[in-house]
This record gives sequence, structure tokens and C-alpha cells, in this order.
Amino acid sequence: MSAQPGIDRGHTDDLMSFLRASPSPYHAVASAAERLEKAGFRRIEETAPWDGTAGGRFVLRGGAIIAWYVPEGAEPATPYRIVGAHTDSPNLRVKPIPDTGAHGWRQIAVEVYGGVLLNTWLDRDLGLSGRITLRDGSHHLVTVDRPLLRVPQLAVHLDRSVNTEGLKLDKQRHMTPIWGLGGVEEGDLLRFVAEATGVAAEEIAGWDLMTHSVEPPAYLGRDRELVAGPRMDNLVSVHAGTAALIAAAARQELPYIPVLAAFDHEENGSQSDTGADGPLLGTVLERSVFARGGAYEDRARAFAGTVCLSSDTGHAVHPNYAERHEPGHHPRPNGGPILKVNVNQRYATDGAGRAVFAAACERAGVPWQSFVSHNSMPCGTTIGPITAARHGIATVDIGIAILSMHSARELCGAQDPRLLAKALHAFLEG
Repeated sequence: MSAQPGIDRGHTDDLMSFLRASPSPYHAVASAAERLEKAGFRRIEETAPWDGTAGGRFVLRGGAIIAWYVPEGAEPATPYRIVGAHTDSPNLRVKPIPDTGAHGWRQIAVEVYGGVLLNTWLDRDLGLSGRITLRDGSHHLVTVDRPLLRVPQLAVHLDRSVNTEGLKLDKQRHMTPIWGLGGVEEGDLLRFVAEATGVAAEEIAGWDLMTHSVEPPAYLGRDRELVAGPRMDNLVSVHAGTAALIAAAARQELPYIPVLAAFDHEENGSQSDTGADGPLLGTVLERSVFARGGAYEDRARAFAGTVCLSSDTGHAVHPNYAERHEPGHHPRPNGGPILKVNVNQRYATDGAGRAVFAAACERAGVPWQSFVSHNSMPCGTTIGPITAARHGIATVDIGIAILSMHSARELCGAQDPRLLAKALHAFLEG
């Protein structure tokens, strides 16, 4: 098998390991935290007093992580350079009363999370992941990474119009996965989860469980120049941001304080205590200023000099639907990260932000592309405008170009994750 020339696969191989280890937002932040701890960062609790000494720190809250590195000599008013991302992806999540079924089939009741491409979850082997909370308040990750559930599609013999009139799916009636045969037994799923996790079922007081595709990420194409895998939106950015922060922290002298802010719940509006529309980022940045002996004036000065790159996936031009894209802007895989622009502020980028991003790419030796939506197509949004509006921080929206966004399995160029990480590293170093 021939290899695509010029592709350094080390970063992308590591990304695929990260994707496999991160089937839920809770796993994603645990994976990032593990990497940060190996690089010398230390976890601090929000309920504990903070100190302002130099070094790397991170805070975990649910499916969100905020990590930062304070260089030697940083002053209270030293500005931040932030890479923003999100840890969640559209999927099917377990309902509070999960055990259901009909006609001799045992099923699990699920709720659709985010803007799911429903058909991509049909006839796919699904595992179960997330977290459980015990009566003592402790959390435990749940990982059942084997074929456990399946949403079976109706046979063409029973839906003769499916190939002429299109597939029509009802979220309530048609998306309930099966996981066995027999009668419905109350508490069955929790007993299974307890056994898989090694805890007593009666100790489980709460749960946040979801499905994931168990098919691993893989190189694709004649020359393996593409990567297919789950949750690229937006774990590609979480992984790249973690790598960039660790690389920036290895430099002793930095003009800014580099930060990784990876939030949960972006796919449904970011309005939660772990979402970008919550207070988490602002609280962490302010406490860091105050821990270094600063006051409100220092906080205001630091925020005024801060820039955030909101890194999220964007749309590569689709060869079968090119008319859906803006004709003058056709991002392509392996063409480098994209600058996302929308004058109606669905993206936060402006001309000044473009200059910051272009300078980072130039320093990193990374090509970049521009993305704007077709005028007749509604434009999506990100944590970028939320971060800008909530904290008064200059924000630029970027990402990598992918196909099949919000599918259970997405597609990107094999080189783009590494190019993104290089650009983020150059940005954090200033």
C-alpha cells in the first residue's frame, strides 16, 4: 500500500488513539488530563485555595476542562492566549427510565442529543459510555466498548418507497436500540452497567450514559490520505489544543499565559455550568489573576489583551453537493486549517482576528483556507461568539474542514489535524 507523500502520521496516529479512548465527554477530559499530568501539569480543585506560582494547572468539571500554564515572571495583568473547543458530539443518550422493549425484544430508551444525522446511527454496532455517580458522590467512568446495541433499519421489502421518496425517521418511534431478547426487566441496564464498572448496583444514584460507535478510526483511501472516525467534531480540536498547550509550556519564556478551554454541551447551545455560555472560563481566568496578586484593574487589563481561537470543525467542499457551498470558498482536506467568517456573527472572526490567525500560521509554516457559508444556506455557529460576548475577549473562529459532520462517523484529511496543532502551538507561544 503506497503512502501519501508529505504526511507525518505520528500526530494523526495519536489522534486516533485519543478518539478511541474518548467515547464520551467525560472520557475526553480524562484523556486530556492524563496527558497534561504526564507533562507536569497538576489538577487543582475549584473548592481549594489557589496560588499564583509558575507552572501548569487544570480544572475538571464534568465534561469540561480548563488548563493553563503560568510562565516564570508572569504579572497579574499578563494577557491570555486561549484555544477554545468542545468535548461533546451528537449521539443517542440513555433516558432516566432506560429499560423498555416490545414484541419479545429488549431495548434501551434513548433521547437524541444535538443535531444528529439519524440515518448514520442505523445498523451500526454501538457501545455504551459515560459516567455513573454513586451515593457517596464519587464519579466512575463507564466504558462498554463492544457491540452491545443496534438501531435496526426497516427492510426495503417493508418500505418500498425508501429509495425513491427518501428515508423518514421519527426520533421517538424509530431510534430505540435493541440489546437482546426477552421481557422488559426494570433495573436491567443499571445492573449490567454496575457489573461492567465493578460497583454495586444499589450504590448507583445517578448516571449520564450515551451510545458510541465501536468501529475504530482508520485511514481511508488509496493512499491513506484521509481519516474516518467518530467524534472528530470536535475532539480533533481538543486533542490538538492539548498537544499545543503542552508544547507551549515547554518554552520557559512566554509573553502570554496559554490556555486550553474545552467545554461540554456545545451541540445544544452551551447553556450549562460546563458549557461556554456558563461562568467556568471567566471564573478560572479571574482566579488566576487574583492568585497572582492582581485586582479588578489587572483582570480588566488581562482580558483586554487576550485572544481566543475558537477551534471547531467546518465544512469541506462536498464533491456530490458542491452547489450547497459558497462558490468562491471551497475548503479542501489537507489544505490546512480554515478561517471561519460570518458577518452576522455566527462566527466571531473579524479582520483583526484574521491577522492574528494568519500570523500564527505563517510562524508555523502552515497553509490555511477561508470558509464562508452560501448566502442561501443557514450558517452554523460555535463557542466563538459566546466567548466573545460573555467575556469581552477578542475571538477568532477556525477549525479543520471535514465531511459528514454530525454523522456517527466523520471524515477529514490525514494531514489536517497535525497542521491545526502546529498553528495552535504557534498561536499560544505568541
